[in-house]
Amino acid sequence: MRNDLVGSSPSAWASRPAPSNSNSDEALIAKIASGNRLAMQVLYARHHTRIYRFILRLLGNDASAEDLTSEVFLSVWRQAHRFEARSAVTTWLLAIARYKAIAELRRRPTVSSDEKNADISDPADDPEVALQRKHRGQILRGCLTQLSSEHREIIDLVYYHEKSVQEVAEILGIPGNTVKTRMFYARRKLSELLQVQGVVAATS
Repeated sequence: MRNDLVGSSPSAWASRPAPSNSNSDEALIAKIASGNRLAMQVLYARHHTRIYRFILRLLGNDASAEDLTSEVFLSVWRQAHRFEARSAVTTWLLAIARYKAIAELRRRPTVSSDEKNADISDPADDPEVALQRKHRGQILRGCLTQLSSEHREIIDLVYYHEKSVQEVAEILGIPGNTVKTRMFYARRKLSELLQVQGVVAATS
């Protein structure tokens, strides 16, 4: 983790007892709100890959995704005292990540074809597994890029991050019914695109 995430003490920390499970995400946030650097490192180690992949799928650029991932956790370090535990910590992290990714996209409205077609492979895969998944993964990524940004992020949050309708609504700041509607049309469109490519949709 970058040194700038733990290099300075946050201001105006809230004093509150940590949850009983000292290893839970909520407990880590409470410790971070008290300036605990080790808790910050543990939270980063636990979630940085998830946040990086989410941002990468939105931006399609490795360097930008790495930079914004660091920014997300820097924001957590500075704002942990504002977390009210009304949603899961992962939901909060993804909401911060989405906000930063959308801001970055607005700063660069045009996306190169190289970025759109970037190989967003899973670094956890070993070479054999990666090779087996490569062809199908390329088809899926190609189909995802043909979805609207609204539908693409819905698919990402529900299937890659296993978020519930309510959690997705919190992350996107929209009603739950809107999430369900977007999910219906996103799944249908993705299924059509995959079928054209000869792949049975995993979201059917």
